[in-house]
Amino acid sequence: MKLCELIKGVEIEKILGDMEIDVKDVKADSNAVVPNCMFICLKGGDYDGHDYAKQAEFYGATVILCERELNCSITQIIVKNTRIAMSIIASNFYGNADKKLKIIGVLGTNGKTTTTHVIASILKSVGENCGVIGTNGIFYADKFIEPTLTTPDPIELHKTFKDMYEAGVKIVAMEVSAHAVHFNKVYGINFEVGVFTNFSRDHLDFFKTIDEYKQAKLQFFKNNFCKYIVVNADDLLGKEISDTCQKSISYAIENPADVFAMDIKQSKKGQKFILNLFDCVYHVETSLVGKFNVHNLLASATALALIGVKTDDVVFGLEKTKVVNGRMQRVYDGEFSVYVDYAHTPDGLEKVLCAIKEIVSGRLICVFGCGGNRDQGKRKEMGKVSGSLADFTVITSDNPRFEEPMEIISEIEKGVLEISKNYVIVQDRRQAIEYALNIVKSGDAVVIAGKGSEKYQEVLGIKRSYNDKDTVEEILRRKK
Repeated sequence: MKLCELIKGVEIEKILGDMEIDVKDVKADSNAVVPNCMFICLKGGDYDGHDYAKQAEFYGATVILCERELNCSITQIIVKNTRIAMSIIASNFYGNADKKLKIIGVLGTNGKTTTTHVIASILKSVGENCGVIGTNGIFYADKFIEPTLTTPDPIELHKTFKDMYEAGVKIVAMEVSAHAVHFNKVYGINFEVGVFTNFSRDHLDFFKTIDEYKQAKLQFFKNNFCKYIVVNADDLLGKEISDTCQKSISYAIENPADVFAMDIKQSKKGQKFILNLFDCVYHVETSLVGKFNVHNLLASATALALIGVKTDDVVFGLEKTKVVNGRMQRVYDGEFSVYVDYAHTPDGLEKVLCAIKEIVSGRLICVFGCGGNRDQGKRKEMGKVSGSLADFTVITSDNPRFEEPMEIISEIEKGVLEISKNYVIVQDRRQAIEYALNIVKSGDAVVIAGKGSEKYQEVLGIKRSYNDKDTVEEILRRKK
């Protein structure tokens, strides 16, 4: 692609060199540079890509995208913000495939993964090929790509859009993380629908304050990239978005909304409720457990109705939707039940435990830990949640990363102790789950929270093969 075509739409401050160069690829990692490519200099927490421009030139880059003039002999495109420019350039390089797709972006602290998968499930039930991008990976046209980031970086993201479009995908449901908004990963994408699920404490290791994290969520809607905005009116921030965005459509269980559910009846097998979808009323039965999942179903239904899916088809798809891997997933159901969930925030854990508490006849046993090198303040809070709602807590390790596991555990323990003395510490996660499965009795439920469908445990920079569901099944096989 000619350089002049590649940078179309980019706000340029200065050009040094030849604009008629043919650019064969676009890279933001100096170690991945190939001959005749553009190298994009990005500023990060520990590294500044501008410091690697000479290396990129040595490896064969013919164009540098940068924020200041560099000591290089190749063409330089100088811009104010290379991250914004990268998003536009990535779209151009991959044929602006994002403009040919209907993209539904889902934001929120919790519920993003379930909502995107519900959207895809409904579309599949009516014969529509939908792509999914998010925490559990990338799914489209019978293809699966292992997850790296919740929202991929722009170069990978726009390549994925191109591949999806060429595979016949017309609609994409994607998770949009707060980090993605902060780093302008989705800049320039015109979303058909932007969905807001909820807001609570998370990622304060990066955003430093809850307000900074909140502003990252709000920025997405302020940028006016969405044709429609769908918001949870039962959430305080959702209500704020709804009140300030004229084009917003609301959904709720507790508060007045455009789309709402009522008469919710919970059971171990799922739940039933009455759905009012733009004044069309339906009785819905779903295998998804928990009121928070009703919110996810409402969000999905509202988004799809807005893009033209018939309400009858939406409801048909809702009832066909299966539990998402690692999200409130019942992995054993016999004399007792075992659930695996990704809940890794105080609010997420509270919602999961409340949901199970409502349907369990015996004790509720919670097994969880917290990740290392992440928001430390939530550890004690999550301990309080489990101490308050679970009859017994098994505190264990999650992804300790570069922290000492027992230091993380001791912070969780402080929160549990404020409420309850019914707990035990078992540092090894496999052994912690085995402990819970050894004490469980008929009618009890065990909730294993924090990792969901993750297939690894990260310790000292090494991702070791591990999965909660597989661990439960292995232990129960041995116990037979």
